[in-house]
Amino acid sequence: MKHHNYFVYITTNPGKTVLYTGVTNDLERRMDEHLADHLGERKTFAGKYFCYNLIYYEYYFHIEWAIAREKQIKGWTRKKKEALIAKFNPDWRFLNSEAEIEKGNLPVWIIGEEPWDL
Repeated sequence: MKHHNYFVYITTNPGKTVLYTGVTNDLERRMDEHLADHLGERKTFAGKYFCYNLIYYEYYFHIEWAIAREKQIKGWTRKKKEALIAKFNPDWRFLNSEAEIEKGNLPVWIIGEEPWDL
């Protein structure tokens, strides 16, 4: 059986004042798209508010599970989303930042882990 890659993710702006939740099958490409939209026409929410900084993600084999989880998280309050992020990434490090990658020790989602419901 072939496994597929799907990610539910949360990004934020540089000031960490805006949160964006999305789903994708290619996390790196999606972050590039968010940045390109911000630098270009700013057609999307993420582009308008510069939500390019990845601070949280979950991995799924099935798109239906990923979409259900995305909808669940989108329905949460900011406080509940912050608690979810803090459990995985306590310092809210930008997981796609070259500087943070060079520092190392970034949180990594372990395949097979259950999402942290709060």
